[in-house]
Amino acid sequence: MSDRALLHRERLGVPLRWWVQGTMLVASLWLALVVATPPVVAYGVTLVALLLLAAALISFGSARIEVAHDELRAGRARIEARHLGRAHALDAEQTGRVAGREADARAFLLLRPYLPRAVRVEITDPADPAPYWLLSTRHPEDLARALTELAGGDTSPRA
Repeated sequence: MSDRALLHRERLGVPLRWWVQGTMLVASLWLALVVATPPVVAYGVTLVALLLLAAALISFGSARIEVAHDELRAGRARIEARHLGRAHALDAEQTGRVAGREADARAFLLLRPYLPRAVRVEITDPADPAPYWLLSTRHPEDLARALTELAGGDTSPRA
């Protein structure tokens, strides 16, 4: 997919504070081990813990949302533009409701706990069991605008 064809691209990377907190957790592990085990064990276990932490944070934060001229990609999922309905930018409260007590169990969700806002995209394909996609984003208005351009719909707010 060429950059010219992209209407919106976003990587849902984890925030810096998660890296700092994870590193401090590993440092606490090292401190507990260095006083109780031989140094080679303490450093070995700490290195493995640090590598596992990095792998987990990179993996969790690798999800991308891309809106192109003919499709929406969210993580590993894809849907053609002709199956997209209205896109609604949601604030944190609306996102909490739609992801919580008003949720439909059939919906496709790409949510991240560190991103409080989202976009709800209605799905018009009768063969698709998901009535909508709910996508966490740092830029809900921009994503909703790009999806509107892609689908030719309306982005008026709706909870």
